[in-house]
Amino acid sequence: MRSYDLSPLYRATVGFDRVADLMDRVLTNDVAQPAYPPYNIEKTSDDSYRISLAVAGFSADDLSVDVKENALVISARKTEDETPRTFLHRGIATRAFERRFHLADHVKVTGASHVDGMLHIDLVREVPEALKPRRIEIARGDTVERRALESAEA
Repeated sequence: MRSYDLSPLYRATVGFDRVADLMDRVLTNDVAQPAYPPYNIEKTSDDSYRISLAVAGFSADDLSVDVKENALVISARKTEDETPRTFLHRGIATRAFERRFHLADHVKVTGASHVDGMLHIDLVREVPEALKPRRIEIARGDTVERRALESAEA
């Protein structure tokens, strides 16, 4: 695997630390990501998303959804049954897991539901008014001159 040195990026930029950190994190992650549990990410509208995880065998009490510093952390730990069981075939994985998703700025978790073995987590991107694009009116030259004359006369 090729290794990249991002230190020149840190020296030549101001205010782009998060971008550099994200690139560094992506480049240093192991190629083999855990595949359990399987999940989908879907865009439900322009600013809404849903993450769905297949969590068959887990109850809502076994699951935990936390948001920590722009990271969504989903974990599960199966409580052990008190009655001993003998399996002839055990194909349903109920092993503990932790899955992390990095959230972009202004993305908030709005809810989570556990239905039919699927954990659904709803997200919405809420951009503050100050950061939304806005149109600036361009004043005409005669309007600027007229305003200057009116303020000089007053």
